[in-house]
Amino acid sequence: MTGASGFIGSHLVRYLRNLGHQVRAVDVRPPVDGADETVRADLRDQEQCRAALAGADEVYALAADMGGIGYLAAHDARLTRNNLLIDLNTVEAARQVGVGRLLFTSSACVYPVGRQAESFAPPLREQDAYPAQPAEGYGWAKLMTEQLCVRYAAAYGGRYRIARLHNVYGPEGAWRGGREKSPAAICRKVATAKLTGAGAVEIWGDGRQTRSYCYVSDCVDGLVRIMTGDCAEPLNLGHPDAVTIDALVDLVSEIAGVAIEKRHVPGPQGVRGRNCDLTRLVEVTGWQPTVGLRDGLASTYEWVEARVRETL
Repeated sequence: MTGASGFIGSHLVRYLRNLGHQVRAVDVRPPVDGADETVRADLRDQEQCRAALAGADEVYALAADMGGIGYLAAHDARLTRNNLLIDLNTVEAARQVGVGRLLFTSSACVYPVGRQAESFAPPLREQDAYPAQPAEGYGWAKLMTEQLCVRYAAAYGGRYRIARLHNVYGPEGAWRGGREKSPAAICRKVATAKLTGAGAVEIWGDGRQTRSYCYVSDCVDGLVRIMTGDCAEPLNLGHPDAVTIDALVDLVSEIAGVAIEKRHVPGPQGVRGRNCDLTRLVEVTGWQPTVGLRDGLASTYEWVEARVRETL
C-alpha cells in the first residue's frame, strides 16, 4: 500500500491486517504501526517506486500530496507536479513488476466545476466527469491518472480499480497546518474557542457551501470492496447526505457543548456545492455507509479536542 502513513492509509493498514492480509506499508514519511513490512520511499523517483512495489500481488495506491481547500489553492503547481509523478510512477512500476491488481484512489475533485456551482447541486454521477472541467490542478492530475489506468488495462492487461473519494474524515487525520479538511478544521476551531473562552470561530465564505462527508471506517471498507470487486469503471465512494458548512459548525458546537458565534470571512471556498451519487457503487458492491454524520463527528471532535488541549 502506498501512502500507508497517511490518514486513510493508516486506517486501511489495520483493516487489512484484521482481515488476515499481509501488508507492506510504503510511504515517504515514517512507517505506520501494524504493517507486516514497511518501506520508506519517495514515489516521485521511479527506481524507488519500482523497488517498493516489487513482489506485491495487489497495490492500494493512496499516496498523494494534498490537503484542504486553502492548501490546494496555495500550492496548486507543486501539488499537480507531485501527484502526476507519484501516480505515473506507481502505475508504471506496478506494470513492470507484475502487480495483478491496482486500486487508484481518485477524488471528487475530478468533477466539472459547472456541475457544482450552487448549494445542494444534484449529486454527482460517475459519468458526469466528462466533458472534463476539474476545479484545480489536483483534480486534473487525478483525472489523467484515471485515464492512464484505463489505457494500461487495455494495452497491458491487469486489473485496475478506481475509487473517487468524497471528503473522508475521522480521528487521526490532519487537524492543523493547512492540510486538514473542513470537519477537522471546524473541530479544531470549536475546540480552541471552547477551551480558551473565545466564543467565536471564523468561517470562510457565507457558510452556505455544501459538502457530504464519509467516515473513515466506511471509506476503508468501501475501498476493499472496490478492490475485490469486478467493476473496472470509476466508482464514487462517499456519503449521500449533503450539509452546509454552517450546519456542520452548529453540529460540532452541539457535540462540544458550547455556544459558538460564526464569523464569516473571505477565504478559499472551493465549489459551491458537492455531493455524490452512490447508485453504481451500491449496485456492484452492495456497500452502504453505516456511520452517520453526528456519530462520526463526535468521535472526530473528541480526538481533535484532545490534541488541542495538548497545545494550549
